[in-house]
Amino acid sequence: MEAAQESQSTPWRRTANGTGKAGVALPVALALAAGLILRVWMLKLLFEVNGDSLIYGGLAKNLLLHGRFALTLPNGEMYPTLIRLPGYPLFLAACFRIFGMEDYFAAASVQIGPQLLGCLLLADFARRMAPQRLKRGAALATLWLAALCPFTASYAVVPMTEAATLFALSLAMWAMARFCERPGWANALWFTFAVTWGALLRPDGALAAIAFAPALLGGLRRGDGPGEISLRKLTRMAAVCAVLTLAPFAAWTARNWRVFHVFQPLAPRLATDPDESSNPGWERWVKSWCLDFVSTYEIYWNVPWDKLDVDELPTRAFDSPAQRVETVALANDYNHNGMEITPEIDARFEGLAKERITANPLRYYVWLPLSRVADMWLRPRVENLNIDLDWWVYAHHHAETRFSWGYVALNAMYLLLGIAGLWTRPRFWVAMLAYILLRSALLLTIEAPEARYTLECFPMLFALGGVAIARAMERLYLPALKVKASPGTP
Repeated sequence: MEAAQESQSTPWRRTANGTGKAGVALPVALALAAGLILRVWMLKLLFEVNGDSLIYGGLAKNLLLHGRFALTLPNGEMYPTLIRLPGYPLFLAACFRIFGMEDYFAAASVQIGPQLLGCLLLADFARRMAPQRLKRGAALATLWLAALCPFTASYAVVPMTEAATLFALSLAMWAMARFCERPGWANALWFTFAVTWGALLRPDGALAAIAFAPALLGGLRRGDGPGEISLRKLTRMAAVCAVLTLAPFAAWTARNWRVFHVFQPLAPRLATDPDESSNPGWERWVKSWCLDFVSTYEIYWNVPWDKLDVDELPTRAFDSPAQRVETVALANDYNHNGMEITPEIDARFEGLAKERITANPLRYYVWLPLSRVADMWLRPRVENLNIDLDWWVYAHHHAETRFSWGYVALNAMYLLLGIAGLWTRPRFWVAMLAYILLRSALLLTIEAPEARYTLECFPMLFALGGVAIARAMERLYLPALKVKASPGTP
């Protein structure tokens, strides 16, 4: 019987111990090649520059030409801003310096490399967190899940922060696992770089440090032996890494205080400069009815400075015929006032919002926030594709509807694999779940949902899904081995 048990675990252990690497190299190379082909194809098909990309590019251009973190008005006048963090503009500035000013295509092409490297890092992370017998299967499954995911691949080919953020998260998870096994300076500095870079890209990037740092410290063994670390050395490492992490934000905060006389260590939640109105009444009114990306695209992004079309509002935006009449009148006043939200118009939006919240507080504080988060998790991630927003209306576009439902199913598959992986409780499952829950809790506070806001949770889904697939394959594989190893079997 012992011989049978040994034969059952040998294929997994042999790879985990480092032998049989030639058998691993081929599937790894195939996965990376497939991931590269997918991203190059998407680069040719989906690359475009608009919206946020132009903002980041404008900041990068002014950094190179004038040494100022500023945007440029149509008349050529520059003005300082703090609506974006400096991480991604610095990346674009480096690309513009190397490949040519405003060469966004080159920048998007460069992003493909780090994203594929992130797939490898996630595979190694999955190998480290999986049980010994599942290490090879978990690593390969994670690699294929990450390399062939069209949702993350589609953001590698547009000049936005998502690709860099996904790489930072992958690096942080990998460094966390390595540090727990080998608590040295190299792994500590890699983790520090990852969480710092992620937070310099987007304000919510700080969630990685909050979720992963406790797991990194809690997984250590105290002592002076191999794989252990003394309290003195750990304290020294923590102090140095904390200084390195806080230094760029201290400089950014000092700059914002010097230029704007405000304390802002990250970026404003509503992406407004100190001299701009955040239109709190409008934001609160939108939050009282908006729950899907269609409303974000058709209404929220257009106001101010574009027409507010009441006919595009969903029926849930009105609690009564009288409220609809009031909303129509307010929209007309806004449209005929240069499409600007003045303090008086914003106060009227605030009045509408208060009326709706008073009428149904549970809707505002519970049901709508939960619905927005559900929309961001479950909606087909086709926002980068040439597909109509009303993808579910089969009569309008048969092929697009079928394709979108396929994306719904694929998205559900990744979610279910992640849940299945959590169910097995591998190493670091608490840290990954903490990140997912923290991010979802943060998304409860936003007014206008976008599916890309949950994309940062996919590195965790890839790794957890890889473990789930490896465990499922083991259950299929072991019975065959038992039959083969049983007495009397030829």
